[in-house]
Amino acid sequence: MSGHNQFALLRQRRFLPFFIVQGLGAFNDNVYRQAIIGLLFYLGVAESERTLYTNLAPALFILPYFLFSALAGQIAEKLEKSRLIVITTTMEIVIMTLAAVGFLTESLPVLLVALFCTGLQSTLFGPVKYSVLPSVLRPEELTGGNGLVEMGTSMSILTGMIVGGLVFTLAGTHGPIVAATAVIALAICGNLAARMIPKVDAGAPDLKINWNPIPESLAVLRMARKQKSVRNAILGVSWFWFVGTILTAQLPSYAVTNLGGEPTLYIFALALFSVGTGVGSLLCEKLSARTVEIGLVPLGAFGMTAFLLDLYFARAGEATAQGLSVTQFVHQTGSIRIIVDLLGIGLFTGFFVVPLFALIQSRTPKSEMSRVFAALNIQNSGFIVAAAVLGLLTQRLLGWTIPQLFLALAIANAVVAIYIFTIVPEFLMRFLSWVMVRTLYRLRPHGIEGNVPDEGAALLVCNHVSYMDALILSATIPRPVRFVMYYKIFNIPVMRWIFRTAKAIPIAGAREDPALMQRAFDEVDAALAEGELVCIFPEGALTRDGTMAPFKSGVEKILERRPVPVVPMALRGMWSSMWSRRDTRLGRMRVPRRFRATVEVVAAPAVDGHSTDAAALEAQVRTLRGDLA
Repeated sequence: MSGHNQFALLRQRRFLPFFIVQGLGAFNDNVYRQAIIGLLFYLGVAESERTLYTNLAPALFILPYFLFSALAGQIAEKLEKSRLIVITTTMEIVIMTLAAVGFLTESLPVLLVALFCTGLQSTLFGPVKYSVLPSVLRPEELTGGNGLVEMGTSMSILTGMIVGGLVFTLAGTHGPIVAATAVIALAICGNLAARMIPKVDAGAPDLKINWNPIPESLAVLRMARKQKSVRNAILGVSWFWFVGTILTAQLPSYAVTNLGGEPTLYIFALALFSVGTGVGSLLCEKLSARTVEIGLVPLGAFGMTAFLLDLYFARAGEATAQGLSVTQFVHQTGSIRIIVDLLGIGLFTGFFVVPLFALIQSRTPKSEMSRVFAALNIQNSGFIVAAAVLGLLTQRLLGWTIPQLFLALAIANAVVAIYIFTIVPEFLMRFLSWVMVRTLYRLRPHGIEGNVPDEGAALLVCNHVSYMDALILSATIPRPVRFVMYYKIFNIPVMRWIFRTAKAIPIAGAREDPALMQRAFDEVDAALAEGELVCIFPEGALTRDGTMAPFKSGVEKILERRPVPVVPMALRGMWSSMWSRRDTRLGRMRVPRRFRATVEVVAAPAVDGHSTDAAALEAQVRTLRGDLA
């Protein structure tokens, strides 16, 4: 493993060429679209005709997503992925050559045809864009990798819009030549980078392609709905596009009418949102401690709502000044608040969307990944169109101002977030556990990467020190874990809801409740049969004095039925932290001096389940724990 943060991926061939390709693709698309708008002004097209073209262009670009996403998902599933990326970037060269002809001949119909073809090429690239990441990244790298991709996409869109908008402004009469040259050169660079992407195996090479788009679109949409958490993660991503579309579509008019700026102030406002999104995307890995931490999703949702609300109250009416430059705007009273709001909306948007992408990737079978992302693209397209139409109708028919639209968006965002978290309580559960763990402890994982398997069944065995042990372990292990825990701990108020939502398995002693004990062993075996991770605390109870108790035979019963690999783990530093039994119950209720204790989570290489026993595992865990109870 090269380094321990997402930026190390930018030095590795398995990620860097792909990152360059997707960044250049987003950059070139936006250079092209903005250059078309620049050409309209260059040709002196009448405002009514210009409005027609500027509204027609997004529709032509997005139409292929509705028509061909299902086909694109099947192709991405069937073909080796690096080969498909080379094919799509070669298509981009051909399409941009057609676009260059349109610029040089100043033919808007040719440019619009090329724009439709660009949408088609983006449609084919879409499913492979995110389905390739789980094939080249480890589970603990998914959040960081997605953060880099979202940051790169956000920055590429922003810089592409700026560069495309300046082509005709700076080049003057040479604008058509500069635009034609730029789009072809960028397409060629993307194709060259694509040829450096290592081979990535097809998800389903034997898949038989259904060429009928309507039934296949319905089929991939049904496929994406099979698992509730994935289905609602997709809903969350589509909502992100809805919010982003409404917000960015209003920024040009908002910058002039409500901020009192020149048209160029729009770019500044868009840059604030884009930079915030990029920073939020990058921070996800740090905040999640390299796991797929969906607890960040509620944080992102409520943060978006808070800053959207404040943006409404910061400037609810029209600006008193007009024609302000960026510098003049920054020096206006109240402008800092608006700047912070735009940055904050972008920041929490990053927190919201990156874990959702990582969740979809981590819980979707690789043989279905591309088709699930094709379904995501279909749904995204619908939400984008709905956002554009709704934004237009609320202002034209209802007479809403842009700040009022932002207020409605803030309220709608809160309602949608609450809806998602209600039907999938795992999101809120992970948020609560994330807040508790990050507030109470400083975690230091060792050996998790490489020792806890990336896929397949395994049994994790660990010493048992405090009531928070399960939450500590789940915060450091990239994959979901089914914890077996003493039923009295499972039934602690508040914690019970968290444990039940996390699908923990309550267990009792043979003398206390033999039926519950048997159900627990049956559930453990079923989970292992499904290829899940199961964690048990073989001591059977919390330590009362900081020392480890002998491991009980339950671990041997589990392995006798299903001898899966066993990963020895140890918690170090928990005895001197909150919620251990070091103090009396009253003492545990106080905020003690060991608040924010440093806790180490250590894992050893997996051992063969056929050849180990409770005593051997106990010895390994004792060695891992060392003197730091």
